[in-house]
Amino acid sequence: MTALLHPDSPLPNEWHPLQPLSVSDPVSPLTQWKFAKAKANPMLCMGALSGAATMNALDDKIDSENCGITSRVSIALIGGAQIDPIETACSTALSLAMWEEHSLQPRAKQVLGTTVTRIDQIGSYSCRRIRTTSEQAQRWSTHARAQAIDVTGFRFANQQRIRLIDDWIGSEIEAVFLRTVRDDACKWFGLTLSPDFNALHADHFHLQVDGRGGCR
Repeated sequence: MTALLHPDSPLPNEWHPLQPLSVSDPVSPLTQWKFAKAKANPMLCMGALSGAATMNALDDKIDSENCGITSRVSIALIGGAQIDPIETACSTALSLAMWEEHSLQPRAKQVLGTTVTRIDQIGSYSCRRIRTTSEQAQRWSTHARAQAIDVTGFRFANQQRIRLIDDWIGSEIEAVFLRTVRDDACKWFGLTLSPDFNALHADHFHLQVDGRGGCR
């Protein structure tokens, strides 16, 4: 323990249990533990996100008993990728930042030979109940707390654009990229839904902070 507390501890940050999460740190066996702590603690979340995004911390938004955003932030840049300015919960933004750093960018280089410059999204906060293919459910959507974000596609440094509605089906390299980053999203979000789930998700990934590890 003395070695851990020493300011000159040789342990790198990602292996140091007393150092907070840094999005840019390499993934280690402690990463998910640090990540969970940051999502649950607004101060830790804001600290981790401030080094990984262009963001502003905002007052909480309370619209009703079931709708609102706590630990609210506005973001316009996640890592190296622009995003249309959006207000969301810090935990959602932090999950997106981890996905961008540890999946979107390395996979873009690996699969496409380029980098992601923009994440296209269609919203995070929406005061509504869960939608189903048959009728509206009674349970409130995680969007009602901005605990989810819907991503429709990506743009790249080589001017390429990939959209789920156009590129999900098939064996082309665009489909390979989308399916790979979908699988990776399941490491950083509690629930990930894609066009494989149902018709309501034909054009986007539903990325939800909390969940039971669903990945479809």
